Amino acid sequence: MLPVQASDKGLYMGLVAERAAAEHGDQLIILDHDLELLPESGRQLTFAQLAEHIDDMAARLYAAGIRRSEHVAIHKSNGFDINILSCAVSRIGAVPVQLSPALDAESVVALLRRLGGPYLITDTAKWDGPFADAPLEEITSKAILVAGSRPGTVSLADLAGAPRQEPVVPHPDLPALMTHTSGTTGLPKLVVHSARTLHGRYRPQAKLFDMIRERETVAMHVSYVHSRMPLALAVLLPRGNRMVIMNDADPQKAAELWAETRPGFIESHPNSFMEWEVLADHPLKPLANVKYFSTTFDAIHPSTMHKLLHATERSSPLFYQIYGQSETGPLVGRGFTRGTALGADGRCQGYAFPGDTKYKLVSRNGKEVTRENPGYIDVQAAGRALGYFGERERYDTQVHGGWWRGMDLGYRTEEGCLHLLDREVDSIPGIASTLEIEDTVLSRLDELTELVVVPGPAQEAVPVLCTRDDLPLDRARWEKATVEWPQLADPVQMKLAELPRTATMKVQRIELAARLRRRATEQPA
Repeated sequence: MLPVQASDKGLYMGLVAERAAAEHGDQLIILDHDLELLPESGRQLTFAQLAEHIDDMAARLYAAGIRRSEHVAIHKSNGFDINILSCAVSRIGAVPVQLSPALDAESVVALLRRLGGPYLITDTAKWDGPFADAPLEEITSKAILVAGSRPGTVSLADLAGAPRQEPVVPHPDLPALMTHTSGTTGLPKLVVHSARTLHGRYRPQAKLFDMIRERETVAMHVSYVHSRMPLALAVLLPRGNRMVIMNDADPQKAAELWAETRPGFIESHPNSFMEWEVLADHPLKPLANVKYFSTTFDAIHPSTMHKLLHATERSSPLFYQIYGQSETGPLVGRGFTRGTALGADGRCQGYAFPGDTKYKLVSRNGKEVTRENPGYIDVQAAGRALGYFGERERYDTQVHGGWWRGMDLGYRTEEGCLHLLDREVDSIPGIASTLEIEDTVLSRLDELTELVVVPGPAQEAVPVLCTRDDLPLDRARWEKATVEWPQLADPVQMKLAELPRTATMKVQRIELAARLRRRATEQPA
């Protein structure tokens, strides 16, 4: 297997596909969507074609004027071409800044200003829509469209045939990629990664995948702008795994795609797995061949793991959960089986990765850290980011003697398992763990597709829930399922599409609580 890094110190996104293509050039990437950047490519790419497209786009971006170390913001409609562009930017030594397609124009403009005149790669849908009144010419060096043309912009299509460039390999400690935090607490922070810190995130994930002996087809539905996506490519491409890259989490569309491609490994966000619970009894048996499930973005409910593990026909399937943060990458993890998933404590996130990560619990009040008195989770990780761009002091306030404090609260069991209870900002007086309530109630009420407990207008604990097919909530079943939490307020039912979400499908709890407050003030007394 060819190495994915240019040295043993760094992972270079712009080189991964080229090196993988040398050994697995004919292997396929299957897409469930068309690429705006490459309209003629269809929905299948070989590894060799992927490497060629990255090299081609790197040449076009160089011809557009982008040079080494310059910032290149990528904000376009959702699609795998976001990652092709990021790899191309990296290949010429510039710094891709991946901005979620779901970010509102106001947030994007604020982040572009923070970057101080970056290049911007976007598309006509964004240009004519959210950006129609934005002062892009004032706050960017140049706007580049992936297709089509508009006055004052450069079109990549017009730069076809640009001279190819030798790849640039910067020092491993220089900025190599920027992603952003989830935005659950306001304007996202720009997280700066280097080739060395990306390699630090790569190592534990590569070790885990090395334990999988079969060359499984891997289906992925993850945010293209999260650091997980380039790392997934770095892990999977050199191993020659066929990949299925998905835009659409709709259960019926997923069922049809998986019935055809028969993935043995599926990775996605916890909320997407919740949507796919209905596939357990689907006539196409889309989950029949799955041996491994994996999620790296948030805690997942035990009932969801249980249902999916029992939907596969493979022997001894495994659901692997990894807990991490935008700033650190993966921190701890553990696997669940058919026999352990349902009875597992959903707050148990797992164990540190030896040689790559470690954690400790720090008391908030001087007393011993326990379940009843959770403490800050401080971590050390080889993948910890360099900082927040333009917000050095904000980043430094979370560094304590070489340990990173992500403001999550938890405790450690006698067996060494890290239990996550809540983010400090999401904690509610009188509630030990909102996440624990959500796990338990979701396991009792199959009709629920989502449950989030947030503070209401008077800081009361308000359950916000969604039901399958938006059917009215059975209040008698609800009361029975929540009998041990009399402090819960009356539930608020919403449609799943109405919940504010981040790029990784997390519910934006602060925004949801704010909406409840606004709703309360708008209603007549």
